[in-house]
Amino acid sequence: MTIEEIMRTAPVIPVLVVDRLEDAVPMAEALVAGGLRVLEVTLRTPVALDAIRAMREVDGAIMGAGTVVDQEQLQAAIDAGAQFIVSPGLTEALGRAAIRAQVPFLPGIATAGDIMRGLELGLEHFKFFPAEANGGIPALKALAGPFGGLKFCPTGGVRQQSAADWLALEQVLCVGGSWLVPQGEVDREAIRARAQSAARLV
Repeated sequence: MTIEEIMRTAPVIPVLVVDRLEDAVPMAEALVAGGLRVLEVTLRTPVALDAIRAMREVDGAIMGAGTVVDQEQLQAAIDAGAQFIVSPGLTEALGRAAIRAQVPFLPGIATAGDIMRGLELGLEHFKFFPAEANGGIPALKALAGPFGGLKFCPTGGVRQQSAADWLALEQVLCVGGSWLVPQGEVDREAIRARAQSAARLV
């Protein structure tokens, strides 16, 4: 799959912090059952890579690694079975490594300079991060203006209540959301219900 195909699979990509490995598969099953197949596990915990391995086995799940900040993490995530890579920012070294690995890559941008760096690498899909702290919808509209045809996944501060407004923008294919699974949440039915609500945002 290309990064655009992944971004178009569902309107919301759950951004997941997995603290306990035993929660990984039930979490993924609940999200997929609710209609959200594209899942991003952030590399913020010691079990994150093992969680990606485990969640890859969930039928229908498309697993990505988030908070990838260097080439070592990129390779570790790919080795763990990550099908796409999300980064909070963009360096030339990381971008070139992702391109060499031929892995779908969604780097974070916050400025026109970030976008221009990505364009020089041949990238056209970006995570606008942190979305709300960087000025929200007006900021993305202004930032995207000079760069026609680019597509974005705003992440950071996006909520169920604001997601539809972001998704209404032509340049936005999906949003990243941490509200789907608040850290420590283990109630599968509550996770599935939130996923169903998010999946209806199309």
